[in-house]
Amino acid sequence: MKGYVCKICGFISINGSAPDKCPVCGAPKTSFEEREDAIKIPGDVNNLSELEKKHIPVITIVKKYSFIPEGCQDVHVKMGEIQHPMIGEHYITHIDFYIDKEFISRVVLTPDKLNPATTLHLKVQDGRLSVIERCNLHGDWIKETEI
Repeated sequence: MKGYVCKICGFISINGSAPDKCPVCGAPKTSFEEREDAIKIPGDVNNLSELEKKHIPVITIVKKYSFIPEGCQDVHVKMGEIQHPMIGEHYITHIDFYIDKEFISRVVLTPDKLNPATTLHLKVQDGRLSVIERCNLHGDWIKETEI
């Protein structure tokens, strides 16, 4: 899948253009390069390989209000149907979140003491949620769903 990749921090713009300034690291537009293969997608969503099962984010939207009682819905994300390793030589470095193709958050992960999962508490009630995770060995993978 095509995207504009920041050469400084690895942020990927998925809205069809490079931003004037990277929303993660602040790098200028000149730090972005367009890449046709910026994000990996499964060949067949009904017949995933073991590699795909470890890298494609699994998203669960919880519509009931929990942590913040009003106007919030939770998004739980874990890496893969098969849990991705989190060891020094092979781990998920970060998870980026987008609503309607616009970046909203990055969660940075470190190996050894964290699991490859996170939760966000969204104020928005609808839209298209995109989650991109980066594996230090196998690159960036995406999953999208309606909120």
